[in-house]
Amino acid sequence: MARPYSLDLRERVVGAIEGGLSCREAAEVFGISPSTAVKWMRRHHDSGMVAARAMGGDRRSRLGGARSFIEERLDAANDLTIEELRCALREHGIVVGYGTVWRFLAKEKITLKKNSARQRARAA
Repeated sequence: MARPYSLDLRERVVGAIEGGLSCREAAEVFGISPSTAVKWMRRHHDSGMVAARAMGGDRRSRLGGARSFIEERLDAANDLTIEELRCALREHGIVVGYGTVWRFLAKEKITLKKNSARQRARAA
C-alpha cells in the first residue's frame, strides 16, 4: 500500500487554497490531483485537521461481544446454517453480513457440523 502524502505538503496545499487559490490551481502548483486537494480541504473544514488518518491496524469483528450468544444458539441447535445464525443475530439486534459471520466462526474455530442422523442416502 502506498504511503500517505506528508503533513508538510498537506498544510501547504490547504494554506494556498485558503490564501486564494482554487483547489484545481493549488493541485496544479503542488503536483497532486484536484480531487486530493478537495478532500484535504473538506477534511480541514470538517475537523480542522489535515493529517492523514491511521492506516491498517487492528480490525475487530463486530461479533466479538456476541460470542456467548452464538455459542448458546449453537448449543441449542447444533445444525444451524450461517444464514439461520445471521437471522438469530438480527433478532438479537446485531445486523451483519454472511461473510462477517463466516469469518468470525473461522477465526474462533467454531464449526457448524450437521448431526450424524442426517447422512446421505445410500444406493439400493
